[in-house]
Amino acid sequence: MIPLHRIPLLIDTDTAADDCFALLIGLLDPRADLTAVTIVGGNVGFDQQVHNALLTMSIAGRSVPVHLGARDPLEREWVSAEDVHGDGVGGQRFGGELVTEHEHAVDALIRIAAENPGTLRVVCIGPLTNIALAVQKDPAFVANVAGLWIMGGSINARGNITPAAEYNIFVDPEAAAIVFGAGFAKVTVISWDPLTVTDTVFDHSRIEQIAALDTPLSRFFVRANAATFAFDHENGIGGSTHPDSLTALLAIDDSYALAAGSYRVEVETQGELTRGATVFDWRSSRPNVTAIERIDGPRFFDYMLTLLGQR
Repeated sequence: MIPLHRIPLLIDTDTAADDCFALLIGLLDPRADLTAVTIVGGNVGFDQQVHNALLTMSIAGRSVPVHLGARDPLEREWVSAEDVHGDGVGGQRFGGELVTEHEHAVDALIRIAAENPGTLRVVCIGPLTNIALAVQKDPAFVANVAGLWIMGGSINARGNITPAAEYNIFVDPEAAAIVFGAGFAKVTVISWDPLTVTDTVFDHSRIEQIAALDTPLSRFFVRANAATFAFDHENGIGGSTHPDSLTALLAIDDSYALAAGSYRVEVETQGELTRGATVFDWRSSRPNVTAIERIDGPRFFDYMLTLLGQR
């Protein structure tokens, strides 16, 4: 049964692997009214990301408008994560025509927020370039958005692309600094460390459970996830990580969170060794984020099993 009052949602993504699974949540969870998808330069080649988003929609059997955004960071050269994700979908190909909207992602963000004042939830699972550009272009954007759910940073300063930085923030630290300083009414952060590497790891036995579902969605998941699983496993994590999926789910249902804290987050934009590092100040009297510190990992996995078991 579709709820009477669904949650207006927009997903800003650098679509590869777990980003695809986050899109499945936005597309298929009956509580979500996914208004649009905006693409930002990040994980893999930009055109590949667009392909991956449209492929995911075709697998889900549902489509929403896809808007193309910033291909490059505000001030930096793009840094890919293709060594982690491959092409992001395990070589699967979309058989249809790659149709996207003419309206730029930044303009779409501003328009959709204005059309849904105080109710639109924006799920940010890539670099924050599009969001920063929307902040700069229209001051009303910040007030119109109900909240941001951001996958990025590390509370304990453990990175996944450098020792100090998580990938999404590292790619465009200037954009992240703008967004965290913009004054959004609600910003929820899903961090790499400790949250992702503690509570969102799908080990081999969990992947086997997903494969055993043998549905179109589960087969898509296993193949799209294979490169990330192999990379993470080889780097001592013990399985693939799924913070993007968790971010989309928490934007819809925060009951999966078991612990959270208020922090003042600042982003390092100058340091040679610490570019993109996030400083989570627990002492500040001016917090700007709520950081999720622990989630119900088994319940999250059960949710994904149910989602991927749909036929």
